[in-house]
Amino acid sequence: MSTYVYGITASSHAALPEGMGGVGDPPLPVRVLKAGELAAVVSDAPEDLRPKRRELLAHQNVLGEIGAAGVVLPMRFGSVAPDDDAVTGVLAERADHYKERLRALDGRVEYNVKANHIEEAVLHHVMAGNPEIRALAEANRQAGGGSYDDKLRLGEMVAAAVKAKEAEDAAALQRVLEPAADAVSVGPESTGWLANVSFLVERATAENFLAAVEQVRQDMPHLEVRLNGPLPPYSFVEPGPAEPAGTTAGGADAGAG
Repeated sequence: MSTYVYGITASSHAALPEGMGGVGDPPLPVRVLKAGELAAVVSDAPEDLRPKRRELLAHQNVLGEIGAAGVVLPMRFGSVAPDDDAVTGVLAERADHYKERLRALDGRVEYNVKANHIEEAVLHHVMAGNPEIRALAEANRQAGGGSYDDKLRLGEMVAAAVKAKEAEDAAALQRVLEPAADAVSVGPESTGWLANVSFLVERATAENFLAAVEQVRQDMPHLEVRLNGPLPPYSFVEPGPAEPAGTTAGGADAGAG
């Protein structure tokens, strides 16, 4: 039977609620594997595990229970090891890394911020800020729409200007929010969003970060800004001792939706 891994904690972490269930149908019993100063929260892995809503929620609920009692390094949904020995072996092999991450992430949560342009609003910005585009648009209008080549040229100019505005706004959003976070993890670009960034934030001062997000929404009304969190710090598990908190880590989307 392979072993499903929910997260990694200190071996001194508070005990799990008795009878706690995890993924699987029926839910499989959750247990703790210890190796020195570290522990992994695991269960048997279902043979037919799929990323269905019920299973995703079960994974999140286990992490929520663990995180409520102290810091946890969350594993992404579907993290499976061949057996219990393989899990404890990894804990022993990477003990220094995991202990450093537990110290760095203690008292911190992740917020994921995604942003995209509101089409009509950004087109207004592009037109207002580019005299050449305005002039060509007006010339086409006066010419009854303009020639095919003129329409094509206008479309290409607008598309290029919107693309440049996307890069500009993504950088501006991160620049405004970064001071309110301890670390930043930029998600993959191929997500359909102009910005997809996760921020590591101290739980005790999270209101400062939330206020900064609201300020972005007020100052950049042409953006649709989606905030997800607080989350377990999925995007900050991997950076090790060579990358202290405060550096930018190339993390993933954190399963933040």
